[in-house]
Amino acid sequence: MQDSPSSQALAGVRVLDLSRVLAGPWCTQTLADLGADVIKIERPGSGDDTRAWGPPYLKDADGRDTTEAAYFLGANRNKRSLAVDLSKPEGQAIVRRLAGQVDVLVENFKVGDLARYGLDARSLLAEHPGLVICSITGFGQTGPCAERAGYDYAVQGMGGLMSVTGERDDLPGGGPQKVGVAVADLFTGMYATVAILAALRHRDATGQGQVIDMALFDTQLAMLANLGSNYLCSGKAPGRMGNAHQNIVPYQVFEASDGHLILAVGNDRQFAKFCEIAGRPDWAVDPRFATNAERVRHRNVLVPQLEAAVRQRSRADWLAALEAAKVPCGSINSIAEALADPQAQARGAVVGMTHPLTPGLRLVASPMKLSATPVTYRRPPPLLGQHSAELLREAGCSEEEITNWRRAGVIA
Repeated sequence: MQDSPSSQALAGVRVLDLSRVLAGPWCTQTLADLGADVIKIERPGSGDDTRAWGPPYLKDADGRDTTEAAYFLGANRNKRSLAVDLSKPEGQAIVRRLAGQVDVLVENFKVGDLARYGLDARSLLAEHPGLVICSITGFGQTGPCAERAGYDYAVQGMGGLMSVTGERDDLPGGGPQKVGVAVADLFTGMYATVAILAALRHRDATGQGQVIDMALFDTQLAMLANLGSNYLCSGKAPGRMGNAHQNIVPYQVFEASDGHLILAVGNDRQFAKFCEIAGRPDWAVDPRFATNAERVRHRNVLVPQLEAAVRQRSRADWLAALEAAKVPCGSINSIAEALADPQAQARGAVVGMTHPLTPGLRLVASPMKLSATPVTYRRPPPLLGQHSAELLREAGCSEEEITNWRRAGVIA
């Protein structure tokens, strides 16, 4: 594969990735997509936990399952893999050596765990003061929960998200629900990316590195966004609303005569247009419904009438009429339908890559569209230890050292 072109925004930035599973790898994949050279450190024999999180697995050119899990593939492109045993002093020395040759180190070990390898932030910064170190944990480096392991599912619950996700308790199917993807992990990865870029700008201006303390729990609280603000302003904790919106009406899923659609009316002008399409202009001038604030207050009166009206026509009929009037709406697609949508096709939402085990790897593309420094897809997700020797040679290690380390099980 070609090296990062100099036109990429992060060309020349080197990242040592000691993270695994999702939050850390999502961060480092984003940096890699922008041109950074990411060295993924993995455990010999097993590697990143998500390599085993299947099925589904990548299929080879003959259609047979490989050992490369789809989960791993989705978060590790544009990286090189070095399999090294951190439990061995030689392995620790290798990683310390690499730490002096990179700009950024990302890790998601338990609090204090890296100190036993001499790879803790204090030790590394003492030797390499310009290094940017990003630590990702469940609950951060401080506080009563700092020692606890953090998992996305638990953090969605502890951080309040599941209290506002799912159907209302008074309706069938009511109760707490997690989001369908690991959003606490993904958002933490993205916040970590932003923090790293800010720290690099500071380093470039001052020469000073720093430690970034990212926590899934902190991120989940920040992700509450308007709902967290609602509580802080009102003193009343929002509850679950199913597919409805806490602050806007109508803004939810409705059932047409042949399926479901999303109606997302964002202002009073759009509501008046919807009323015309629905054949009920009287709703737009009814004092109970004329403004969003009143629609929210009279939600239980208005929504049943809307439901009855929407059921009278087909989904395609509604969507065509609403889109023509520029009233926000949408279909509810499966993942297959979403990725096959003409808009997704036009935006290049799926990218093909040649993987060592098959020429037909397909991945969801990065959503970042930069005009001058576009994302590139230089390397497929690596095989475990695929680049060990290559990376060690680049680090200045001799062939004899590499051979001896491999024989001793230090690297793979």
